[in-house]
Amino acid sequence: MAPFFYYFAVGAVVSSVLTVGLRSPIYCTVALLSALLHVAGLFVLLHAEFVFAIQIIIYAGAVLVLYLFVLMLLNVKSREGIAHRQGWIAAFFSVIILAEILLVLFQSPLAPQSVAAARVSQALGNTEAIGVALFTDYLLPFEVIGILLLGGAVGALILAKPFPKGAAK
Repeated sequence: MAPFFYYFAVGAVVSSVLTVGLRSPIYCTVALLSALLHVAGLFVLLHAEFVFAIQIIIYAGAVLVLYLFVLMLLNVKSREGIAHRQGWIAAFFSVIILAEILLVLFQSPLAPQSVAAARVSQALGNTEAIGVALFTDYLLPFEVIGILLLGGAVGALILAKPFPKGAAK
């Protein structure tokens, strides 16, 4: 079990770094596919078969195909004005992610699970337990993720919009 975990973990990290670091949007998308598949492998090791199936079907299947179609249709070219701003944005979000990692590392891993949550997870199957937890304990983070995805879609539309002729780049 441990060799599989290390393979999937290292593969996910390397693929994620390649997704952010490669310059070609098509290669970035292929690296993102690799990262999603490695994360799906981690879900299998955690015995979360439902999340594994959703990861493969929705993210690696539908969403990534949509990304590829959009990239092919828009014929995205790299623009140097965006690349300079991306460094500052990447540094900002890297600090936030590092803070989140440190917060998780310093939390007690032995925090007691609530009795109600333990009973729900034992009484229901994997899928039902995920649904109950998602819409009770994690409703606010679920809604925040939806808003963040909406912001990402709006940002992608703004970046894909062509510059008007005569406008300063």
